[in-house]
Amino acid sequence: MHTMSNEPNWEWYRSFLAVAESGSLSAAGRALGLAQPTVGRHIDSLEQALGLKLFTRSYDGYAPTEAAGELRPYAASVAATTAALRRVASSIGDGVRGTVRITASAVIGVEVLPPILAALRAAHPALVIELVLSNAVDDLLQREADIAVRMVRPTQEALLAKRVGAIEIGLFAHQRYLAAHGTPQAMTDLAGHALIGYDQESAAIRAWLARFPAFARAALALRCDSDLAQLGAIRAGFGIGWCQAGLAARDPDLVRLLPAVCSLPMDTWIAMHEDLRASPRCAVTFAALVSGLGDYIAPA
Repeated sequence: MHTMSNEPNWEWYRSFLAVAESGSLSAAGRALGLAQPTVGRHIDSLEQALGLKLFTRSYDGYAPTEAAGELRPYAASVAATTAALRRVASSIGDGVRGTVRITASAVIGVEVLPPILAALRAAHPALVIELVLSNAVDDLLQREADIAVRMVRPTQEALLAKRVGAIEIGLFAHQRYLAAHGTPQAMTDLAGHALIGYDQESAAIRAWLARFPAFARAALALRCDSDLAQLGAIRAGFGIGWCQAGLAARDPDLVRLLPAVCSLPMDTWIAMHEDLRASPRCAVTFAALVSGLGDYIAPA
């Protein structure tokens, strides 16, 4: 049975997480802005306080032990809570101020949110925005973000969620590509074309493939799991791929293909923890995202 010799310091946990992620004291030190010996002392102190060996030292770095693997999600939760605490502290005072952390997919974050966030910041210059680009469903209950833009309906009861509409996904190609290779008139015509799609299969991809078997992995000329890279390839005239109709509409050279059969509505939700409803920084950001994404989905 382990007994703690002294209460671990939060800084030690932060160093623990950085070493677990990077595999070395020097890389962790660079990430944290700390000297390598300082990070080493933090790890030694945490191991001593917990009575556990957290890393196996070797010539090529630090390998997390089984104990470290079990502790890591709890340390990550402490990190998320500490960051959320700082965001709340930064917002205390009159008016809309402080930091709000938003998570969204890469395509939404790069292509859709910037003008929405620019207008929000212009209206509230004391607001600081942190934008996390990820397709992972960040856990708002764990405070990993304040507000999430999601393409699935949030299921947690403690979340305030609003559906802003359905983003339509369609099949597109650049005019330059079609001029060189012809325009498919039916799904069967896709077999002779350069198709752009996924790399790693998932349950969602398999369900989608049942409906669009022409996009089986073996048939793809470009395989990439980044929606942003796929969009770039379509714009460059590489071939035929899927993208948001609202984005394609911005480029007159992108041509919609087979719209009657190739249309996927993607429900779009804005969600935040209901405890943040009374927070001015979160309330104005939530409203701006609902309004801005609503305009993007259904322009006036």
